[in-house]
Amino acid sequence: MRVAIFLDYIGAIGGGERVALLLASALKADIITTDISPEAVQRLGYGDVRIRSLGKTVKLPPFKQISASLLFATCDFSNEYDFFIFSGNWSHYAAKRHHPNLWYCYTPVRAFYDLKEVMISRQSNAVRRILAALWIGTHAWFDQRSVRNLDRIVAISANVQRRIKYYHNRSAEVIYPPVDTGKFRYDEHGDFWLSVNRIYPEKRIDLQFEVFRALPEERMVVIGGYAEGDHAARYYKKLTLDIPENVEMRGAVSEEELIELYARCKGLICTAQDEDFGLTPVEAMASGKPVVAVNEGGFKETVIDGKTGLLVKANKEELKAAVKEIARHPERYKEACLTRAKEFDTHIFLERINKNIS
Repeated sequence: MRVAIFLDYIGAIGGGERVALLLASALKADIITTDISPEAVQRLGYGDVRIRSLGKTVKLPPFKQISASLLFATCDFSNEYDFFIFSGNWSHYAAKRHHPNLWYCYTPVRAFYDLKEVMISRQSNAVRRILAALWIGTHAWFDQRSVRNLDRIVAISANVQRRIKYYHNRSAEVIYPPVDTGKFRYDEHGDFWLSVNRIYPEKRIDLQFEVFRALPEERMVVIGGYAEGDHAARYYKKLTLDIPENVEMRGAVSEEELIELYARCKGLICTAQDEDFGLTPVEAMASGKPVVAVNEGGFKETVIDGKTGLLVKANKEELKAAVKEIARHPERYKEACLTRAKEFDTHIFLERINKNIS
């Protein structure tokens, strides 16, 4: 069976890009996308995956999202493949011409739905707020129409499953994203905490800064970047103006370096707002490391409070207390973390996906 995986773009590597590349490698599928960062693909070790570009997007938001949607909506590979998988927010605009299909949904576009008011309020002036509201309203209408062309929807978590039902009135099976647990290892509980995420406002890295500014005896290393022209550029620049002395921002790193950091860190901290799922807690647990996470979204589906880490409210004091608590004896979480991570291993994901496309 010839399979094509439509992916929004490959820029700043996050969980979605990792899953799409892993799936393409396992299924011997092609990836069809817009913008491509070959360096990012090579860094993850998927140089053997065939990637086809529909063309480059306009780098200025929201024209980036609009241009991506148009590229997918106007393409036609219906005679070249037997099955189509859509991954991301914009790739499913190709669904009308490409059947049978499946949308592996990370979330309905949050800027159109649950974070709509937040996105509008972030605009710098009244004119920009009006324009943002117009774009969101118009594009959300097209988003709803496009979802009707999807034959089947698979959600990455129960959290996302609920959003799909609420905003699209569609049912979805839950298949958790995969982690190749065999790639990760435990070396030691070192002298630093790890934070791994795209540098987006929704990840609330500024809150992590507050926590570690109040914990001068602890260290944190922040890993992650953002795509060129992304809405997060202003957020990133603001963060870099006031980095605590005990925090290091390394940007994007290779897969090997990330595995090394997981192997040697004391634990992982996660503060994303109502996270869709979150691969990083599973990666940390696969390395035998405890997780401090906000008690929201997908973190509640992966972290076992009190056994593989701590789930707390999204405020400085509770996060600070959790970091201090785990820092006393991080090694006591190791075995529970390793056991829990195996429940999200790659072979389980591939077995369930294959059942949906056979």
